[in-house]
Amino acid sequence: MSGLAPARLGPRDVARAGLAGLRTRPARAVLSALGIAIGIATMVAVIGISSSSKEDLLRRLDRLGTNLLTAKPGSTLFGDQAELPETAPEMVRRIGPVTGVGATGSVDATVRRTDRIPVEVTQGIAVQAASPDLLATLGAGTASGRWLNAATERYPGMVLGSEAARRLGVDAAGGRVFAGGRWFTVLGVLRPAELAPEIDRSALVGWDAAERYLGFDGHPTTIYERSTDASVDGVRDVLARTVNPEHPEEVEVARPSDALRAKAEAAGAFTGLLLGLGAVALLVGGVGVANTMVVSVLERRREIGLRRSLGATRGQVRTQFLAESLLLSASGGAAGVLLGAAVTAGFAAAKGWPPVLPGWAPAGALGATLLIGTVAGLYPAVRAARLSPTVALAAV
Repeated sequence: MSGLAPARLGPRDVARAGLAGLRTRPARAVLSALGIAIGIATMVAVIGISSSSKEDLLRRLDRLGTNLLTAKPGSTLFGDQAELPETAPEMVRRIGPVTGVGATGSVDATVRRTDRIPVEVTQGIAVQAASPDLLATLGAGTASGRWLNAATERYPGMVLGSEAARRLGVDAAGGRVFAGGRWFTVLGVLRPAELAPEIDRSALVGWDAAERYLGFDGHPTTIYERSTDASVDGVRDVLARTVNPEHPEEVEVARPSDALRAKAEAAGAFTGLLLGLGAVALLVGGVGVANTMVVSVLERRREIGLRRSLGATRGQVRTQFLAESLLLSASGGAAGVLLGAAVTAGFAAAKGWPPVLPGWAPAGALGATLLIGTVAGLYPAVRAARLSPTVALAAV
């Protein structure tokens, strides 16, 4: 006569048994799942917000272009401040692939809202001479009024960068500001220049007007150059020698878009730190699940003994408690993914960013919850399976 084979539990039976165990203690299950949900939501939100910010930055770079180069004076062999030749902007225009050149020159003057304000109160605003084609080269625009042209650049008119206008309390073109001992008419206020933030903090006057009214010496301090995308590297190689043929080593060439890319990399490093904090929260949630399952085993010893006496094998008891742990973690993980996605969408909408959540983030989050559930439920499941039916039934 052959021995009796134990009944097998199918996946549906295992899931049903696991859900039944969780439904008997709903408050404890919800609190345990909440710990998992908070950790997962934190990780998903951090990844989503970082990805949305990076996508917004890349779109801005595409819109602004990565073909802008700047040339500034460096240091001489003896450590003194170098000086760019007055003819440098015209020399740069002769480079074949160059499509636009603008320049600014530092002026030894301060700008104030009125002549009653002390000269020492500069508010961090730089007064600079500007060439007429600077705005087109930067790809910037005016928020109010107009930019310098061939007529206005010779007269005491001034265009304020966005931050300079805010610090001076100027909302629109048409008013006056005091600079270099005389009044200047505010011709325009610029929109933020993302690739040249120094322009935002500047008060700009025409090249000729700066020489006539503010004692400008005519030497540019920054040259902005646009070229075709395919020729940026080639232009970069010859720009310093073109700006200052005698001393090219005294010229510093930079690509403003590189600073924005570096900003994205720095944000990625910060994202790694926040992910670590989310992982800690997830670990704490896993400990909560493990604690819940251990307490559940202690409280349900009579149930375990009854099941064993009715023919349930150790493997089936182990599978039931492991299924409870996985379902508990999976429910918390699913709630965390939804919450993290909602936080990402809300934050991106508030910032005006495109909401982006990489597909691997939810998948990885759910995988992490299943791993946490397995690890957290393994010991309680093994402990439940090892209980002797007689000892378990005798438990009060």
